[in-house]
Formats: sequence, structure tokens, C-alpha cells
Amino acid sequence: MNNNVDNAEIAKFEAMAHRWWDKEGEFKPLHQLNPVRLGFVEEMADGLAGKRVVDIGCGGGILSESMARLGAVVTGIDMGGEPLNVARAHAAEVGVDLQYRQITAEALAEELPGQFDVVTCMEMLEHVPDPQSVVSACAKLCKPGGTLVFSTLNRTPKAWALGVFAAERILRWLPAGTHDYHKFIKPAELMGFCDQAGIVSEKAVGMSYNLFTGQFNRSARLDMNYLVAARKPA
Repeated sequence: MNNNVDNAEIAKFEAMAHRWWDKEGEFKPLHQLNPVRLGFVEEMADGLAGKRVVDIGCGGGILSESMARLGAVVTGIDMGGEPLNVARAHAAEVGVDLQYRQITAEALAEELPGQFDVVTCMEMLEHVPDPQSVVSACAKLCKPGGTLVFSTLNRTPKAWALGVFAAERILRWLPAGTHDYHKFIKPAELMGFCDQAGIVSEKAVGMSYNLFTGQFNRSARLDMNYLVAARKPA
């Protein structure tokens, strides 16, 4: 299970890591997505203050840091060493207290099963060879009654047109090759992963981009970026 890592995917984000907190650089979409993701996590978890949270595939720490600012006790994990170095440096610079570790979800689940009130895994499942393995590890990490939130890209023509072609080749928000459309995950597939992991899908929302405001908002449509919240049975 601990080999559920795509080294080519890790290398992509290692190369860009120093620009993770540049809100006008390659990670601009993540900064724009973050308020929607954070709000959804806080809502589904019924608040984050004082809760123990693990952020799977945290990268440079955009969501991890935001959750820590709301009072959560956060551990961010990733397999990219350089993104984690950037995350630690930024947290120290702005005075946010949280922990970062270079470890897979599967390995952490063996070490700390059932220890987290909230588990988040954002824009990561489409970058690993076996997303079911990650979802199962997330379920193992979560306490009974706890909340899990996943986000990924739907495998639709619209997601290819906007998430790959436009974002990478026209708008140049992301380097070409950042996403592989064939690894995108349909909502029914993700909910199926949740079922197999023994967790119950509770809510799914889409995220739509407004070209005029430059912001992402929640949407009833799941044909692009989307979030799924699940609960581990008590």
C-alpha cells in the first residue's frame, strides 16, 4: 500500500513548489478554490475549532494553514519534500502552528488509526495510481462519527475543456501536463470508493468559476471540480 505514489506526479509539484504561495502563479486556482473548500469543510464538520484534522496531499499547505487559523489541530501530509519545506517555511513566517509530515495516507493510517475528527483530501486522488487505497486509508484515519471531505475533478468533456485545455494551454494557469484527464474521477466512482471503505457519502457540491469576479463558488452542477463529504459510522 505504501507504494501508492506516482513519482512523476510528485516531481511535477516538486519543481513548482517554490511558487506555491504566489497567488498569481501556477497555484492561483488552488488559492481561488480554497475559500469554497474551507467553508464546506467547516460546515460539514460543524466547526473546526479544537478538532484534530489531517490534510492528505497537503502540498504547500494552503488548506492546512487555513484550517489551523480556525483553531483546528492540523497535521498536513504529502510525499513531496519541497512542497512540505515551503509549507513549513510559510507557516513559520506567518506564525501558524501546525505539523507537516512526509508520509503516505496508508502509512499514517497504520500508525494513527481512528485518531482524527476530520480528514480532508483535496485535488489529490487524481494524482495517485490507486485512489481507492487513499480513500480507505482516510476512512481508517477518521474517528467513528468523524467527517471526511474529498475534492477532485469529474471526468467529463467540460472538465477536460476547462480544467486541462483552457487552464494549461490557453490561460497558462498550470504547466502543461499537470493533469491527466483519464485519471479524473466521476462522483459515482468516488462515492463507490467511500462505500467500499465503509464510510457514508452525505453531500456533494460542485465548484464553478466566475470569469468576471475571478472567484469560485459552490454550484449544484458536479461536471467540473466537486466536493464530497462523508461520515464514518459511529
